[in-house]
Amino acid sequence: MILSRQNIELSPPPIDVPSKDYFNLPEKVLQFGTGVLLRGLPDYFIDKANKKNVFNGRIVVVKSTGKGRIEEFGQQDSMYTLCIKGIEKGIVINQKFLNASISRVLSASEDWDSILKFAKSTELEIVLSNTTEVGLTEVEGENIFAKPPISFPGKLLAVLYQRFVFFNGASDAGLVIIPTELLPENASILREILINLAKKNQMPEAFGRWITHHNYFCNSLVDRIVPGRLPEAERKLVEKDLGYEDHLMIMAEPYRLWAIESSNNSVLERLSFAQADQGVVISPNIHKFRELKLRLLNGSHTLNCGLAVLCGFITVKDAMADPVFIRFVKRLMFDEIAPVVAGTNISLDEAIQFGEAVLERFQNPFIEHHWLSIALHYTSKMRMRNIPILQKYPAKGKAVPPCIAFGFAGYIRFMKSRKHVENYIGNNGQIDFQINDDKAGILYEKWSCTQAEKVVPSVLGDEELWGTNLADLAGFSDNVTKSLLLIDSIGAKKALESLF
Repeated sequence: MILSRQNIELSPPPIDVPSKDYFNLPEKVLQFGTGVLLRGLPDYFIDKANKKNVFNGRIVVVKSTGKGRIEEFGQQDSMYTLCIKGIEKGIVINQKFLNASISRVLSASEDWDSILKFAKSTELEIVLSNTTEVGLTEVEGENIFAKPPISFPGKLLAVLYQRFVFFNGASDAGLVIIPTELLPENASILREILINLAKKNQMPEAFGRWITHHNYFCNSLVDRIVPGRLPEAERKLVEKDLGYEDHLMIMAEPYRLWAIESSNNSVLERLSFAQADQGVVISPNIHKFRELKLRLLNGSHTLNCGLAVLCGFITVKDAMADPVFIRFVKRLMFDEIAPVVAGTNISLDEAIQFGEAVLERFQNPFIEHHWLSIALHYTSKMRMRNIPILQKYPAKGKAVPPCIAFGFAGYIRFMKSRKHVENYIGNNGQIDFQINDDKAGILYEKWSCTQAEKVVPSVLGDEELWGTNLADLAGFSDNVTKSLLLIDSIGAKKALESLF
C-alpha cells in the first residue's frame, strides 16, 4: 500500500494522521524547491502548526529542476513521513511524523500558467525558497516573460509582477518573502536582484516601488541536518511498521532552528506558525544566531576535520566515540572558541549552551557525516569560519590557544599531497584521499620544501589565502610548527593524547 490520503483513510497506520479538515486548509505559501532541507525544517514547522490549529495554511511547491520525479508527490497526495532521530538533552529521540503541509507540487516547465494563476490568489501570503546559494544569482539577459524564466529570481519576479498587475499595485497584496539559502543577508541579496531584473526588463517604475515598499524581505538562517532518504533496509523496516510504502520518506536530526529577521507586526502576524515550536525564532536581528552557528558548529567542524581524517576516523560519530578526540573537541569549543564568541550580543552562557547542543549533534548515532565531505573547500571554510576567531585573540591580549593551533596544524598536514593528473591526493598513513579544495595547488607548492619549519610560516604568511598575515600573530607560527612536527613524528592520534 502506497502512502496516500485514500489509503490512510481506508487503513489508518499506527501514526498520527491529518484530519479531514487539514486537506481543506487554504494555500498560503508558495515554495520554490522540493529539497529535503525545506521539507525537513520550514515545512515541518508549518505542518506542526497546522496540527495545533495555529497557522492553518498549506504549501504550493514549485519544482524547477529536472531531478527527481514529480509523480511521486502526486501519487502520495504530497504527503511524506519525517523520521526524527538523534539525541536531545541527553535523550535518544526516534520519532515519526506524517507531514501533509504540501497541497500540490507544480513543475515550472509544465505548469507555469498554474503557478501564475496561484500568484493572483487572495490567500497567498508567504514565499519560501531554497535553491542553493547558486540560485540567488542573476542570469544575464533573463527574459521575465518567458514561460518560465530561467532563474529562481526570474520566476519570483514574474510571480510578483502577475500579482502586482492583478491587484492593481495594492499595498496589501505584497508578500512575506523568506529565502533560506545559506548566504548572509539572503533576502537583501534577493531583493537587489529582483530590482535589477525589473529595470533590465523595462518593467514599470511603480512595480519596482511596490516590490520595495509593500513586500517584506526577511533574511533568515536555517540550521538542521537533514540527510534525506534513510538507508534502504531501514526504510523498509519503517514502512513495515507503518503499513505503507513511502517514496518521499526523509530523516532529520532533532535539533532545529529557523531564525527569521523581522520586527514588523504584519510579518509576525502572517508567520503565526512560529508559535508552534521554539525552533522558530523571529528577531529584529539574527546576527547572533549566525555567529553562534558559524563559529561553534561550522568553525569547530572545520578545525576538527583534518585531524579526524589524520586519526583515521571516517565519520563524525566515529570520532566522537573516541574519548581523546571528544576531549579535544570540548576544550576547543568551550575553552577557546566560546569565550571569544561571547561579546556584546552573545553571553558566555548562550555560547556554552549552543556548544552543548552542537556536541549532541556531533554524537548523533543515526547520521553518517563523513569528515572528507566536511573537508570540501577546506581552505575557504577555514578563512571564513576560523580566521576571525584567531584575529580576536591579540585584541584580548592573549596568544592563540593550543587547540586552535593544533587544528590549524591538522589542516596543513591534511593538505600535504601528491599530484595525480589534475587531482591532489592526500594520505593519512593508512589510505589515500582526494583533496577537493581550489587552493590545493597552492598548498602542494608550499609543501615542496617538505620541512615543517618552512611550510608553516609560508602558509600562515600567505595573505592571498587568509586576507591577513597569520604569521604576525604572537606565538602562533611556533605553536603550529610544534604541533605539525608532533603529528608527523608520532601520528595525529598520539599527538592529540599528548595535549592532555
